[in-house]
Amino acid sequence: MSKQLDALVHDAAQRLAKGQLVAFPTETVYGLGADASNPQAVRAIFSAKGRPADHPVIVHVAVDADITPWVASIPEEATKLMQAFWPGPLTLILPKAKAVNALVTGGQDTIGIRCPSHPVAQALLKAFAQITANPSAGVAAPSANRFGQVSPTQAQHVRDEFPDLDPDTLFILAGGDADVGIESTIVDVSRVAEGVAPVVLRPGHITAQQIARVLQQDLGQKSTPNTPRVSGSLKAHYAPRTPLYLVSAEHIEQLAAPNSIAVVIDASPPSVVPYYQAPAVPEHFASQLYSMLRQLDQQGYSAIYVQQPPHNEAWEAVNDRLARAAAAFS
Repeated sequence: MSKQLDALVHDAAQRLAKGQLVAFPTETVYGLGADASNPQAVRAIFSAKGRPADHPVIVHVAVDADITPWVASIPEEATKLMQAFWPGPLTLILPKAKAVNALVTGGQDTIGIRCPSHPVAQALLKAFAQITANPSAGVAAPSANRFGQVSPTQAQHVRDEFPDLDPDTLFILAGGDADVGIESTIVDVSRVAEGVAPVVLRPGHITAQQIARVLQQDLGQKSTPNTPRVSGSLKAHYAPRTPLYLVSAEHIEQLAAPNSIAVVIDASPPSVVPYYQAPAVPEHFASQLYSMLRQLDQQGYSAIYVQQPPHNEAWEAVNDRLARAAAAFS
């Protein structure tokens, strides 16, 4: 990193140590960060986002962090996944340590932990650990947007989302575009000691198939009475302000909706409405999804019609985000 970016990272880490909010880049999306051990700072995240108090946040840690103060136990399955995918876009749900504040966990007995791979995020987390002289330092960081809205993948998205917050209230650490573009995969390994198999609670860049391959076992089912609540699990989420509808390729080709736009993948572009040609590769679509929705949101359309992607594992994470975005208007 450049000397200028080093200085900004150090400034951001100092702000975190003082209990202030810092938006920072990860490989998935920009996070709205605060010292996870400071209840007042974490409360400021919820206030800025308008986030429900029972909706847990994810704690981000540096590569060499000691996570034992955050968790009650680390099962073998968790260790295998850390070794395979950390640093990277994977969040693990583990039994929480008693000392962890209920604000972080949404009042649950589990906690989400992640080690991001973005170099600026890692530099910030390491600087924060050094300034606080705490090798277990963690930064609570949900996506840096108003609750339920489209997540930010650029620093400008964060500025647009919080125009009323000055730099003394929210410091934005710019670090380029997020490469992955959608939130981390979340895997629950908090109940393996009770005989409950690991389960993917939120799909992401790392697929269920990859996780099962590392663990060499079948994964469990999402819907059980004791499944932990996790970030991004509400039916309606990730929504633009413009109504969004998922439609078939045939519907796209026949679309005739005034002042609307169609987002197409591989269908023949409709001739009666403007269209946005989205990537046909799921990873590329994911990396552009939120930026595309924010761009279309600014163009005054009355509706956004998105062609339904294929229903297979490669598209699972994208389909999850689109379905939740569309649910806000169903």
